[in-house]
Amino acid sequence: MYLATNGRPDTSPHPSGVRRRVPGTVIALGAVSLVTDVSSEMVTAVLPLYLVLGLGLSPLQFGFLDGLFNGATALVRLLGGRLADRGGRHKRVAGAGYLLSALSRLGLLLAGGAAGGIAAALAADRLGKGIRTAPRDALISLSSPPETLGRSFGVHRAMDTTGALLGPLVAFAVLWATADAYDAVFVVSFCVGLLGVLLLLLYVPDSVSGPVGAPRVPVSRPAKAQHKPLRDPAFRRILYAAALLGAATIGDAFLYLLLQRGLDLSPTLFPLLPLGAAAGYLLLAVPVGRIADRTGRRLPFLLGHAALLGAYAVLLAPVSWASLAAVLALLGVFYAATDGVLMALAGPVLPAHGRASGFAVLQTGQALARLVGAAGFGAAWTFWGQGPALWVAGLALAGALVAAWRVLPPAPDVPVQPSPSRAPEAS
Repeated sequence: MYLATNGRPDTSPHPSGVRRRVPGTVIALGAVSLVTDVSSEMVTAVLPLYLVLGLGLSPLQFGFLDGLFNGATALVRLLGGRLADRGGRHKRVAGAGYLLSALSRLGLLLAGGAAGGIAAALAADRLGKGIRTAPRDALISLSSPPETLGRSFGVHRAMDTTGALLGPLVAFAVLWATADAYDAVFVVSFCVGLLGVLLLLLYVPDSVSGPVGAPRVPVSRPAKAQHKPLRDPAFRRILYAAALLGAATIGDAFLYLLLQRGLDLSPTLFPLLPLGAAAGYLLLAVPVGRIADRTGRRLPFLLGHAALLGAYAVLLAPVSWASLAAVLALLGVFYAATDGVLMALAGPVLPAHGRASGFAVLQTGQALARLVGAAGFGAAWTFWGQGPALWVAGLALAGALVAAWRVLPPAPDVPVQPSPSRAPEAS
């Protein structure tokens, strides 16, 4: 059974009372992500220095390792989603992913500079991230009323980004206190990662919440049910739109590189550029999620990509400090209006027993499309130069926006939830 809401494709009537509150499960998952991101970003911040300067790997070797494992992450998500949907094992599969990433820090410590050991540790970290992402987002989606999904994902992403901002600061504080002892960073990161796993075990329920007064029930797949996300027309249209726009996305690293070259910034300041965009994402994630719940998620999702197009346009002019601020702000808007909003857009069209699998397909398709977009821009830059390559990227994104406007369903139905009300949970 489906319910046409308030005429919008992806939103429901404005919530009131307890339904305005963010579910406790979302807060708990946000805390887990915050702590885990502190752990992972500690390592991410120091890894290039450790491998290139400490162990002598060339930038090409490091780039190959990083790109290979990031590509593998996209494919592992499909496995994580599939496993999570079998019997509603979202928490267990997500927990396995968090634990694997935490243990990978010990692998870096035990590798002792051996290339094989380091590669295995990096692979374990990326595998853990790939396994946990779709089940975690499915838990967020299944724990929230459909009309407040945008806000729930906004709160989670804001907490996640807070961890991403704190991680590098903690890493450099540890390095400062231990006179550049990378092993100390890995030990602290491992301990923080285990704390994230402990939070998941203690505060995230094994099953999603049900109607008021009803016991929590697992999201298990009904007998003989064989949900195939790609067979759902509404889901396919969302996937096509996300992939089209992803293929026209050139990657943040290229934007930061254009800024660095335009301003002739010192390479030592380069790692600070992502922090500006992350700060904007942190500030805007919740407000944009609330707006998406009120106005429909399709328009904010498209406007987020329009903000990215604006960043391209700014970089076509001579780069100044004002354009640096504008590009970082537009990137913050882009992430706030697209990352969680896309999950909120897709969640209502997926059944509970296939939610994780659907999210995994969507995230994998978008990640692979972005990989193609980044590779294409890199090739265009190499052969044509940065200016023509940026023009082509801008025109491609503008075309993708027009196509996505037509492809995204203007008024997809939202499945009726089993209960009109839910138990009050944490604010």
